[in-house]
Amino acid sequence: MILDSLISVFSIIAVGWVLRQTLLASDDAWKGFETVSFYVLIPVLLARTLATAKLGEVPFLGLGGALIGTILLFAAILLLMRPLLERLLQINSASFTAIFQSVLRWNAFVALGMAANLYGNEGVTLAAVAMTAMIPLLNVISVLVLRKYAHGNSGSLFAGLAKNPFIVGTAMGLFLNLTGLPIPRSIGMAMDIVGRCALGATLLLVGAGLRIQDLRRPSPALLTGIFVRVLAVPLAGYLIGMALGLSGNSLAIVLICLGVPTAGGAYVLAKQMNGDAPLVAAITTGQTLVAMFTLPLLLALFTIGGS
Repeated sequence: MILDSLISVFSIIAVGWVLRQTLLASDDAWKGFETVSFYVLIPVLLARTLATAKLGEVPFLGLGGALIGTILLFAAILLLMRPLLERLLQINSASFTAIFQSVLRWNAFVALGMAANLYGNEGVTLAAVAMTAMIPLLNVISVLVLRKYAHGNSGSLFAGLAKNPFIVGTAMGLFLNLTGLPIPRSIGMAMDIVGRCALGATLLLVGAGLRIQDLRRPSPALLTGIFVRVLAVPLAGYLIGMALGLSGNSLAIVLICLGVPTAGGAYVLAKQMNGDAPLVAAITTGQTLVAMFTLPLLLALFTIGGS
């Protein structure tokens, strides 16, 4: 079941990569597709899922605590080790910000697709809780680190967070759930159709963003960004989640959210704020390819350990 679900997810990613090399080679075509997914498809899916979710059955504190605790732990380790990392890896401060973002940020598209495939509506609900916990924190600390070490400026930080479509969709879903306001049947059906489009569309985008050519000359910085993210971060999150009393699907979602590759937004932010965008792109591609093997392994170990 786990292997079949993961193969289906990564097959769609592979189709996206093939399309990018053949039928849809234009950047403009994918930018339009990404805009629709980012501003419409995913927010509607989040709003619809959370509006009808049984939130009383979701371990908000444990799940959010495990994810936030892991992020803060690795953020502190990386910042404390920055001078040593720059010497050992022979990188500058801008490249350090690339490693920082690549280790901490996550691709919610991949996590959402995997969570839905493996655990259905419960998985989507848990992934939405993870987004609520992680997206604001990761955006804030990523921007602050780039401002300090890459000397970049991205405008108003909090205005950007308030306009983030994922946060807007999550807030809308929570509002509808907590207030009990009814959704008209026709609108609910329309939201369901859009939500079903969202998962496939976003996984195709992940594949289209892969840049295999960036991996031709692996460097210590590249390898560090890849393997700390796909192995050390999810294992630490798993241990923290267990310590907080998580089990079952909630603990699996921790592994998924912390084991997926870096978000494409890390590359965009690095370009905007004088970071090392090419290194971010290379690490993201490497993480995506390696995660095809590490995530099934981690989830298989989780299943064995929980049985």
